[in-house]
Amino acid sequence: MAPAGDAERVGRHREGHGPAMRRPRRDQNERGSAAIEAAIGVPAFMLFVGLIIFGGRTATTHEAVQSAAADAARTASIARTSTEAQSEGARAARESLANQQIQCRSVTIEVSTDGFATPVGEPAAVEVTVACRLDLSDLSVPGVPGSRVIRAQMSSPIDTWRERS
Repeated sequence: MAPAGDAERVGRHREGHGPAMRRPRRDQNERGSAAIEAAIGVPAFMLFVGLIIFGGRTATTHEAVQSAAADAARTASIARTSTEAQSEGARAARESLANQQIQCRSVTIEVSTDGFATPVGEPAAVEVTVACRLDLSDLSVPGVPGSRVIRAQMSSPIDTWRERS
């Protein structure tokens, strides 16, 4: 059995008294270091998040513009006349962008129907270029422009043996 003095000393340590439970002293030079870390870390994290949003929005818009150009070219290539191809191609591109809920500041659609002048029996195609000015001003990320033009060009063959005008 332990002498009474040892039991008393063991009891004190269990209660949180004595040298075994002493907290280490903080160095006075570390005061405010958490605030400095936050002041550096939070803006860096926000910049990182902003760049991820920028990349995602740009990639999504580029994919939508490519899809709109492909839809427009396909629609224009089955039209009977050059005039119909231009109007139907532009309509298809606008509908495609609207269906994908892409918010463009402005949209430019060019439908090249030179293939309709090619004689029947010779291969020809319709080319469509869709450009979307993407608004990025709400991101407020340094180095990111307020807007960016996303452009895509697609072509679709016109039926070689169908009458053209």
